[in-house]
Amino acid sequence: MALTTSPHKPHGGAAGADHAHGEACSHGHGVPRRPASQADERRKDKRRLLFALLLTGTIAIAEAVGGYLTNSLALMSDAGHMLTDVSALALSLLAVWFAGKPPDVKRTYGFYRMEILSALFNGVLLLGITVFILLEAWERFRAPAVVQLGPMAIVATVGLVANLAALGFLHGSHSMNTRGAFLHIVGDTLSSVGVLVGAAIMWFTGWYAVDPLISVLISLVIVVGAVRLVRDAVDVLLEAVPAHVDMEAVKQLMAKVAGVRAVHDLHVWTISSGMYALSAHLVVDDPMVCNNDRILEAVKHELFDRFGIDHTTIQIESETYAHLGEVH
Repeated sequence: MALTTSPHKPHGGAAGADHAHGEACSHGHGVPRRPASQADERRKDKRRLLFALLLTGTIAIAEAVGGYLTNSLALMSDAGHMLTDVSALALSLLAVWFAGKPPDVKRTYGFYRMEILSALFNGVLLLGITVFILLEAWERFRAPAVVQLGPMAIVATVGLVANLAALGFLHGSHSMNTRGAFLHIVGDTLSSVGVLVGAAIMWFTGWYAVDPLISVLISLVIVVGAVRLVRDAVDVLLEAVPAHVDMEAVKQLMAKVAGVRAVHDLHVWTISSGMYALSAHLVVDDPMVCNNDRILEAVKHELFDRFGIDHTTIQIESETYAHLGEVH
């Protein structure tokens, strides 16, 4: 007997049982859905991403023009990074919109994974950007170019202020998708700081090789965040156990519920950011089979309170059934 439940269903509703146990055992199911707080968070993410998209797009154009006029690779690298951020932010915004669509007969979990796919794309895109910047920096090391420092510093300052404003709006989201967009803006902010530092060094020393050197340092910082983002997204797509979940602790928590004899075939995975799922088989005392409502309610609320797991599919088995399964 298997049951899909949500801890957000009103307490006390029928949790479900197999018809084979007679009319004394009720039958029902819960409808999986995201908590209202997560829907609110998604709406906030839309506003954050839209603001960052408009601001980043405007500054990217300004930096591209400024980098071309001043002959600064660091500034042009920053502009190129920001232009790719515009597409990444647009994709992130689209992913948030898709994630809000209801499930259908083919996609029974809905479109939540669009956020994860967007995060993966953003991470790979960041890695591609750094490769391009490193290749350009190598060429500049071989033949340093004169840079117009005054206009370069002005454009970089405007970009820095805009990036800090965008970071303020994107900060605080728990969505992996928005986190990917946040990392893009962090990279932009570091780029702007690096451009300003490089401009100051070149102003006082005349050493124009600092321009590509700053680009390399910025790229290395971006790579660290991008690799982490790609790794986390791949873990979700491979349905790895969430980082905050200890499988042994989950098993012990479920086994402590009165009437539960054993737990097996336990799986925990992430559907999307902040949305965790679990499936398991519970072996219960034979006389307790018809008390599965109480057992299921106790288990699912313990799982949600302790680990934030909000979608559970649990099969209850009597000791006799479990023993027969072992025999066959």
